[in-house]
Amino acid sequence: MSRHFQVTFDAYDPRVLSSFWRDALGYLHPGPPGVDLPEGADPLAAWDDFLARVGVPPEQRNTRSAIEDPAGHGPRLFFQQVPEDKVAKNRVHLDVRAAPGLRGDERMAALEAESDRLVALGATRVHRHEPTPPMGAGHIVMTDPEGNEFCLD
Repeated sequence: MSRHFQVTFDAYDPRVLSSFWRDALGYLHPGPPGVDLPEGADPLAAWDDFLARVGVPPEQRNTRSAIEDPAGHGPRLFFQQVPEDKVAKNRVHLDVRAAPGLRGDERMAALEAESDRLVALGATRVHRHEPTPPMGAGHIVMTDPEGNEFCLD
């Protein structure tokens, strides 16, 4: 039997990092438990109100955040605040599927366009790997705003 899972990021600033990945992946911040958000409402503002109402001190309100796939297909991403900085290469990373089914120049052009979009959101481009047929279709290595590596694939 398969299991549902979430991917957890250690973060310096969970709200900023979750907002980057929300925009990068087209995910959403869910609203607080038991709160029905009207259409167009800001879920992060609703969380601020909720946490204040339940007595969470201001200095603890950015210790965690989560985003979810609105279609329910992708895993939930959870961001937890940790005191230490990232010091080494990730042993696990996300591959963002930005050019599924594309090959050659068309694939690399799609990856370049997505790279540009993510840089505008706060990512850093690290390296472009050219296609190496038959096994390598080409990809771009990037980092998110806190230095976590990911690939555009």
